[in-house]
Amino acid sequence: MADNAFDLIVIGSGPAGQKAAICAAKLRKRVALVDRIPMMGGVCVHTGTIPSKSIREAIFELTGLAVRAFYGSNYRGRNEISMQDLSFRVQSIVARETDVIRAQLKRNGVSIFQGTANFVDPHAIEIQGDGDKIVLQGKNILIACGTRPAHSPEIPFDGKRIIDTDHLASMEGLPREMIVVGAGVVGLEYASFLAALGAEVTLVDQRPAILDFVDREIVEALAYHLRQWGTVFRLGEKVTRAGADPQRDRVFVELESGKKIIADALLYAVGRQANGDLLRAEAAGLQPDPRGKIIVNERYQTAVSHIYAAGDVIGFPALASTSMQQGRIASCNMFGAPAEHLPELFPYGIYTIPEISMVGPTEEQLTASKVPYEVGIAKYAELAKSMMLGDESGMLKLLFDRNTLKLLGVHVIGQRATEIVHIGQAVMYYNGSIEYFRDTVFNYPTLAEAYKVAALDGLNKL
Repeated sequence: MADNAFDLIVIGSGPAGQKAAICAAKLRKRVALVDRIPMMGGVCVHTGTIPSKSIREAIFELTGLAVRAFYGSNYRGRNEISMQDLSFRVQSIVARETDVIRAQLKRNGVSIFQGTANFVDPHAIEIQGDGDKIVLQGKNILIACGTRPAHSPEIPFDGKRIIDTDHLASMEGLPREMIVVGAGVVGLEYASFLAALGAEVTLVDQRPAILDFVDREIVEALAYHLRQWGTVFRLGEKVTRAGADPQRDRVFVELESGKKIIADALLYAVGRQANGDLLRAEAAGLQPDPRGKIIVNERYQTAVSHIYAAGDVIGFPALASTSMQQGRIASCNMFGAPAEHLPELFPYGIYTIPEISMVGPTEEQLTASKVPYEVGIAKYAELAKSMMLGDESGMLKLLFDRNTLKLLGVHVIGQRATEIVHIGQAVMYYNGSIEYFRDTVFNYPTLAEAYKVAALDGLNKL
């Protein structure tokens, strides 16, 4: 095989690309992985998942949020928290994670090429790096190039006061007042971070309700927490105009209803644009949709049989966790190795403050499906471990079938929600009942024992 010829060329080094490349390498295939020069690890490592969750942990530590239950609601770990305090931790973790990913790829014999990738034809990829262009030939190609923040013509981004989520860390200082346009998962995460830092946040979204796929009781609890921190919700409102007043160092948005909101900065967090439109995919016989997404079948195969796609670039569910699995499955499919489909049962983690996690249907979905369910609830205030963690307002909710006691759904808000949800996920995978939680023994004190409390609560209702 020629030096520039590979069994698989992977475009993008995010979760899907990494796992696809390593899976193919373990199948003894010659693999090349291509990504832009500063982006090893993809958006997940550099501007998305890892930075935002690192900021969240830094906020908990620096503000003293975790111990306010002991020292009072006015307690602050530091009186002044700067953007440098937050970015220092982010940069350290990003650098470490990048090194880990690079080492894993090299250990598995994956050839790394850094530069911008474009299709020349269905089997050839041109890479433009710092020097000359290189053309690689691939028997198979996986598109895993992720997404970027979507922009709107109504929003005059300047990278300083009117920004998207990729540029939050480049702000010179933390704003006292912030407008967040977009109340989806990402918008809510950043809105909660800023509110926890003491900013007055106004959250604008043209939808009448937030997180419509999440249990309503959980969403109401999140909204209550954010309002306690002074967050103002402007739902059912469409932005018609936005701009900056350089003389006053302020920004504004005008809403379709006639309202005008003024603040120090504006964060635009409405949706993501897939990067499939940046690859000259037409040269390979592919046509991304208007949002840049690549269409695939259940095998992650595109309309061109040897070209596959996985991760955020193919759309829903667009989670780092599911993207990893999609990458592995795509590699197995293209090389004839045994592969399962992506499981229908997977958890969501929403890293707001407080965090939310869920697996399985909501009460609203079960009601619509006419499933006879019952609810068991454990309040964190009942758990010794939550007292130690300083979180007395969290909650775990179990949904189960009234007749069979089969566990149907798990919904959690509070500290470590994204960790403990997996206990319920495992029971659901094996079609278990909530009797398991009643009859088993959990370590004490833990948050996991919330499952026993909730199961007993639910069974007592029958």
